[in-house]
Amino acid sequence: MEEYLRRALLLSSGDPIAFVTRPISAVMLVMAALFVVLSPAVRMKREEAFQEEE
Repeated sequence: MEEYLRRALLLSSGDPIAFVTRPISAVMLVMAALFVVLSPAVRMKREEAFQEEE
């Protein structure tokens, strides 16, 4: 991933705005951000669902 990030930055002359101006890149960045934000909540709910009742 780092290699492709470097390539993309080289192609855009080091401008990170290129990652949000392209629709596919913007969608993937939003999906990654949602995954990072929502993963702890999903993990907590999953742990609650699989707890043994006493």
